[in-house]
Amino acid sequence: MDFGSLAGKAKEMLGEHDDKVDQALEKAGEFAKSKFEGHDAQIDKVVEMGQNYDFGGSENRPEPA
Repeated sequence: MDFGSLAGKAKEMLGEHDDKVDQALEKAGEFAKSKFEGHDAQIDKVVEMGQNYDFGGSENRPEPA
């Protein structure tokens, strides 16, 4: 299995489980905030960008702000 094929399968799985990806990103953001105090706005922006990223190729997700 080549890297391109593996990456495609991973992207497909992420697209099928958007809700779980969003939950994981939220938890990761909360953890990052506890480790890097004073950077909440930057962490929130990255989490939002990750949650808005369209892993599955759907056009239903909004563009990052």
